[in-house]
Parts: sequence; C-alpha cells; structure tokens
Amino acid sequence: MTAAPLVLYNEVRKELIITWNYRANTLIELLTLVFVFVFISYFAGGGEIDSERLPGSLLGFLVWYYAAFAISSMSGGITGEASIGTLEQLYMSPVPTWLVFVGRVIATFVKATAMVALLGVILAMILPVTLPLELAALPPFALTMVGLFGFGYAIGGLTLVFKQISSVSGLLTNVLLFLNGALLPVHHFPVWLETIAVFLPTTQGIIVLRKVVIDGASLIAVWEDGSMVVLAVQSILFLVVGWALFNVGERVAKRSGTLGQY
Repeated sequence: MTAAPLVLYNEVRKELIITWNYRANTLIELLTLVFVFVFISYFAGGGEIDSERLPGSLLGFLVWYYAAFAISSMSGGITGEASIGTLEQLYMSPVPTWLVFVGRVIATFVKATAMVALLGVILAMILPVTLPLELAALPPFALTMVGLFGFGYAIGGLTLVFKQISSVSGLLTNVLLFLNGALLPVHHFPVWLETIAVFLPTTQGIIVLRKVVIDGASLIAVWEDGSMVVLAVQSILFLVVGWALFNVGERVAKRSGTLGQY
C-alpha cells in the first residue's frame, strides 16, 4: 500500500478505534443531541411538535451537526496533540503533513456520518418525522461538506497559532445552530440578520438541501434558480480561503517557534 492510501486508512481506523474504546462517551453525546433537538422542537412549537416543520428542522439540525463536528474535531485534535507534545513529531514525519490532515478530515466525515445516521434513526423512532433519501441531494450535500471542511481548516490554522481556542469553537458552533437556518429558515429572519446568515458555512447548503429533499426540486431547478450556483461558489471560496489560512497558521507557528508549545 502506498503512502497516501495508508495514511488515509490509518487516520480513519484510528478515529474509529478511539470512538469504539470511548463508546460510553459517544452514546452520551448521541443522547444529548436527541434531547436537544426534541426540546428545541417543543419550544419552537409552543409546547407542541409541529409535524409540518419537523422534517426541515431535522435536516438542518443534522447538517449543523456536521459543522459542529468539523469545528470541534479540527481544533480539538490540534489542541490535544499540542498539549501532549506530539504535534511537532507529526511535522517531523516523512509523510506530508497536509496528507495527514486530509486523512483526519476524511476520518471526521466517516465518524460524523455514522453519528448522523444513528441520530436520524433515533429521532425518527420517537418523533413523527422521516427524511426521504434522494440521490439528487448528494451533489449539494457534497458541496456543503467541501465548504464546511474548508471552514474547519481555517479554524485549524487559528489553533496552530493560538493553541487553545475552545471558547471560539463553542461560540461558532452555537452561532451556526441558531443563525444558519438549521432550525428556522433564514427568510424568516430580519433582512440584516438574513444577510449575515447567508455568508455562514452550511446556510446555503441547508437552503438547497431543503429544496431538493423536502420540496422535491430537481438539480436542474436549483441550478436554474441560482441557489446551487451560489452554493458551489461559496463552498469553493471557503475551501480555498480555509486552506490558505491553515498554511498561514502553520508558517506563523513555525517561524515563532511555538508549533509544539502549549
């Protein structure tokens, strides 16, 4: 097996082993997400579950979880390695560091997908909600993930420089939950807040995914109305800018001699 596939395989395998070894913590995290969604649904419905709005809210919530996972895993992984003194060893490896981080992105996606699948099944069992599996949703979903992990790289660049940014990660995660249209479509927001929301990662992805999955729109329709075009441009920008910020963070940490310090 050549270096690249081996690195990617090892990163995914390591993530799954850690998840299984600490499965009690994973289970508690999963149950917490279930309770959070159920309680938010009750509050949003004034003490009742609005079955008409529930599928759209669930779709947004699951996409938000990918965002929360990408942010926390990228920043938390780098912080953890810096705190135990293995971050510099990672950069001394003969394998390109960027390849290792790509492997971690893939590992994060695999774990998050497994969690989202379990979360969706549990919520479908206790709430009157189902999400149809539409093949047409794959392209907008893929574009959403591209932009999201680009945003994760930007957070990783900040972490390389400042090491401990858990408060920033927590703030971003909470902001995304309430402002990216996960629970309430952004067209219900005031104009000024909607303008801000559309520039956040996953907002446009949720908009397009709702059109395809909930409203039954075709890929041609979302392309012609411009929403898919906006998602593609925005995702590419997030990836390019995020990757650039990550490289800048690497250079700053190396030049200041603080790459492995915590």
